[in-house]
Amino acid sequence: MPIEAHLVQGKAKPRGRFPHCKRAGDFLFVSGTSSRLPDNSFAGAQADEMGVTQLDIRVQTRAVIENIRDILANAGASLADLVETQVFLVNMNDFGGFNEVWAEYFDYDGPTRTTVAVHQLPHPHLLIEIKATAYKPLARQEA
Repeated sequence: MPIEAHLVQGKAKPRGRFPHCKRAGDFLFVSGTSSRLPDNSFAGAQADEMGVTQLDIRVQTRAVIENIRDILANAGASLADLVETQVFLVNMNDFGGFNEVWAEYFDYDGPTRTTVAVHQLPHPHLLIEIKATAYKPLARQEA
């Protein structure tokens, strides 16, 4: 069973020594993914000149799912191949907005999902992080 790690060009560099995604046989494991952009800014996060922030769960959720989509595409998979997700929200008051955007991408035949509230994420502008598992069988060579 081949095991290989993937760092995806054009995506924000992980804030630690871990890959965006790891393939283990027919499964792809996507590391916790946020709305962080390659320039280290965050989709759905703005601060004015006084430091007052505006954080948008809908924009961040969309960016996270699209980052996961791009990471999976780099490994030859798609969102349709997701089988399981774990969602981390800083505030459960954002659940409605998150769920609204989730429904733009997935229906009842989408991945299983667990959503929990966490005390904080690696940056104060982050409202959401998602880790995911996809099933995408490797091409088998015929003998």
